[in-house]
Amino acid sequence: MTSLARYSSLIKESRGRFFPESESPTRTCFQRDRDRIIHSTAFRRLEYKTQVFVNHEGDHYRTRLTHSLEVAQVARSLARSLNVNEDLAETLALSHDLGHTPFGHAGENSLSKVMQKYGGFDHNSQSLAVVTRLERRYPSFDGLNLTWETLEGLVKHNGPLGNTGKNKIVSSEVIKFSQKFDLELDTYAGIEAQIAAISDDIAYNNHDLDDGLRAGLFSIKDLKVLPEVGKIFSDTYGELPNVEESIVVHECIRRLIGNMISDCLIETKRRLREFKPNSAKDIRDMGTPIVGFSDKMLKVEQSLKEFLGKHMYRHDKVTNMTNKAKKVVEELFIKFFENPDLLPIEWQRRGRIGGEEKIARSVADYIAGMTDRFALDEHSRLGLG
Repeated sequence: MTSLARYSSLIKESRGRFFPESESPTRTCFQRDRDRIIHSTAFRRLEYKTQVFVNHEGDHYRTRLTHSLEVAQVARSLARSLNVNEDLAETLALSHDLGHTPFGHAGENSLSKVMQKYGGFDHNSQSLAVVTRLERRYPSFDGLNLTWETLEGLVKHNGPLGNTGKNKIVSSEVIKFSQKFDLELDTYAGIEAQIAAISDDIAYNNHDLDDGLRAGLFSIKDLKVLPEVGKIFSDTYGELPNVEESIVVHECIRRLIGNMISDCLIETKRRLREFKPNSAKDIRDMGTPIVGFSDKMLKVEQSLKEFLGKHMYRHDKVTNMTNKAKKVVEELFIKFFENPDLLPIEWQRRGRIGGEEKIARSVADYIAGMTDRFALDEHSRLGLG
């Protein structure tokens, strides 16, 4: 087996777990983290949580689960090509959306709104909550007791938090946990977490493009204005004039993903040559990401995001769903917050001591864990529909 690059997250240098455990005889610490995530309740629920389209709208649209699997595939490819820790990159890709609410960002926006007075809400800090306290599977501790490297990457895969980062408002969830198990919030995460983050962008941009075409929200002709994307579609259709359209679209998406991965590898290797990191600590202390796209590909990605925002995320078919979703989540929160005895017994216990903020957090945790269909069922059962 080829030795990993010296700046990767090496198993022998792991900072371990908050609750000490004996090592597995058959798996590395990061493989064990991955397996704990895959076997978690929160991971299974991702099958019935919205990516863009609500689950029942079609069997072939992406869900949070299929999206996470696609991110993991891209992350493993990038990590392998860069000779860094594949297992950690995969673990972070699989876990990055564990804290997502039902109905995707619409549900998150609603919970963020109602939780403003009670410490706020965002899906990244909720992912930390899931793996450190909400999953209850082990007799010796709450959560999954993941390694420091996985927890750090989960919290910081999009960059530093606090004064040095773009996310200057840090949730109380993250702050409280980091006070116990210092996640070094002011630095960048390791290279594997950065790989997971850019893999997320590659996956959702391309697969949302695929789902938007499948749903008829825009046409292939509409893509002609996009740099690189338009050319790929034009060239591929010219090469395959008599091939079924769905196959040609798949080929176009495949080529676009390949181009983004290739560009990321070339640019990241250029930065590695420039900065010459000698350890994972060097990566964290650089003050700038080591993993990224070239300026040219950044423009391609930005234009694609703007196109999807205009033609997909703000399309009437999608906004009608998101408006309903926001209403469902907000009304569920108000109902449970005003009547906490309506919560399941275990959730009532969690919010019983600590006043309004504790009740609000317990309600938010409960709603965030719901699948789309369970949230709709609860909304109806409570007479809110």
